[in-house]
Amino acid sequence: MANIFPFQAYRYSPKAGDLNHLVTQPYDKISPRMQARYLSLSPYNLVRIILGERRPDDTDANNTYTRAAAHFREWIEQGILEKDDRPGFYVYFQEFEIPDSGEKLVRKGFVGLGAVEEYSAGVVHRHEQTLSGPKKDRQMLLEHTRAHCGQLFMLYPDREGAVDRILDEIASSRQPVAQVKDEYGAVHRLYSITDPARLEQMRLIMSDKKLLIADGHHRYETALAFKNQRPVLEDARAVMMTFVNMYSPGLRILATHRLVSGIPNFDFEAFLRSAEESFAVHRLDSPAALKQLWEQLNSQSIRIGAAVSNRNDVWLLTRLRRRDLDVKVLHEELIEKALGISAEAVREEKHIGYVRGLDAAFQAVRKGEAQLAFLLEPTTIDQVAGTSFSGGVMPQKSTDFYPKLLSGLTIYRLER
Repeated sequence: MANIFPFQAYRYSPKAGDLNHLVTQPYDKISPRMQARYLSLSPYNLVRIILGERRPDDTDANNTYTRAAAHFREWIEQGILEKDDRPGFYVYFQEFEIPDSGEKLVRKGFVGLGAVEEYSAGVVHRHEQTLSGPKKDRQMLLEHTRAHCGQLFMLYPDREGAVDRILDEIASSRQPVAQVKDEYGAVHRLYSITDPARLEQMRLIMSDKKLLIADGHHRYETALAFKNQRPVLEDARAVMMTFVNMYSPGLRILATHRLVSGIPNFDFEAFLRSAEESFAVHRLDSPAALKQLWEQLNSQSIRIGAAVSNRNDVWLLTRLRRRDLDVKVLHEELIEKALGISAEAVREEKHIGYVRGLDAAFQAVRKGEAQLAFLLEPTTIDQVAGTSFSGGVMPQKSTDFYPKLLSGLTIYRLER
């Protein structure tokens, strides 16, 4: 079902300098502070293309999108970016530690092109809704640059690990063509596959696979709209993707905890009384006690932690699982019903913030930076796949696939 293709990627040449100073996190994970740091590292840092500075004197003829296109064109002309001689797939290994636990893992995938298809075709499946603002922004960038600089993160089911065995063989038999250590300590290695027989073998293995978007919903739908608007542009029929086996032991989903702030006359005791209508409520001495409890796996119950500002204890809210996902119950029963924060306010991130890591979430409320923190167990890959393949979607920020795929390791330019 999945139609994938090798391609000739544009990649940074040695002339560009240290690759660690050139590639970035995905555009939607770049904070203003990170943007400033990237800009300071190198005049060729990819942030100038994927998330350039906006200026007060921007015009229709000179703005972040036109400057991005100019940088891209000039870097190719100057040899900063060079096109690989032969089409191929790119083995992509990420070696990392899990925040909080310190567990060391390697996530294995490969970069290639995937056909852009309507969701109704039953090949590509989403698990999140998209917003119009980010899509408009990515559409403008794509129209000006005619390039995809970051890969979409796609999962596919392969319990037998047929592709993973090929990736291991390639990585163990040759040197990487690129290696980077990112700001979170993850090491990213890229290996090239250009042998026609091996490429065709991988294409055949993938041909019966469904694809699930882990990260990149906005960019996928932008690529789909771009293709539909330009039916004669052959290169627009595909988009750059990194394919990862959803059953690979290196795949991890982290929880995204919620921080609540700005609620007028917030009354934690009144919140607990409202929560008791749907949950059993228990007080725990510390976040460590909550972590210890979560180590005891329990798929039959929904278990949500709650911590309030300026206190050291944690409250555990539990109820039997009735098919619903933890994050869905959190939003419907606690955020909307108990706190009165509407779904629209959540979409606009009013009163709600998001943070990775239980310790970081607890410290935010302990210091009074938020009124309340909701602490979640990670969503499982089976829950994501079950929702996605059945045509459903999950609430925003339900998943955090860690680490993110770096942008700029490979670039797909639409040339035909």
